[in-house]
Amino acid sequence: MRTIATANVNGIRAAAKKGLVEWLQNTEADIVLLQEVRATADQVPTEVTDNDQWHWLLAPAENHGAKGRAGVAVLTRDQPQATRIGFGSDEFDTCGRYAEVDLPGLTVGSLYLPSGETDTPRQEEKERFMDAFADYLTAAAERARTEHRHLIVGGDFNIAHTEADLKNWRGNKKTAGFLPGERQWLTDLYDKHGFTDVVRTLHPDVEGPYSWWSYRGRAFDNDTGWRIDLQVTTAATAPKAQRAWVDRAPSHDTRWSDHAPVLVTYDL
Repeated sequence: MRTIATANVNGIRAAAKKGLVEWLQNTEADIVLLQEVRATADQVPTEVTDNDQWHWLLAPAENHGAKGRAGVAVLTRDQPQATRIGFGSDEFDTCGRYAEVDLPGLTVGSLYLPSGETDTPRQEEKERFMDAFADYLTAAAERARTEHRHLIVGGDFNIAHTEADLKNWRGNKKTAGFLPGERQWLTDLYDKHGFTDVVRTLHPDVEGPYSWWSYRGRAFDNDTGWRIDLQVTTAATAPKAQRAWVDRAPSHDTRWSDHAPVLVTYDL
């Protein structure tokens, strides 16, 4: 059994002061995928990394336009067999958007998909990323099949797929993250490319479970959230998912990010 957690930390330096260190010390996860680290290796607080429970792979944003933003990491309790940063994209591989590791029988990746902004160059960038990453995932799934490996990609996808994935869907029809083209991209990922959203599979008939809530107003207290932090797997791996849950903080003031960790236990 392996438990994988994915969490957007909304800046690891800030999160470290609010409870991330303690969470990493106490989580039952065997693998932790982090997004929006927003730090280079020398900027990650030592109290986060001085923990012999974890092997770290950090992919910071290196190009000028992305520095101080983005950044992903993969933390594993076992020593990885191989590590990779990026997915073969000249445009995105230095932007801190994707990293993956190989463990025995398993490849696992951490994704931070661009958030976009409706009718702006940022949305065009997001769409280019989506197109390139879908191609990569298709190829990665084929490699996993031929090598008899499981493939799991978790992270902040910055897309709510259906009306059940955000509370205020009526008011967000023209908002990046719930645009028709973005939602169709996820539909195609599942229906055409053979991937499965395992959290939705295990929670098929509920609103949410949400994983992001705005810091504004009482969004967290009222559970007015979005389900944008996902774990997707190949069709062969999906039946191995046994349990999925959101590690929601008990109260607004005990949160260490505007996202909550999403965990899935697999029988691998």
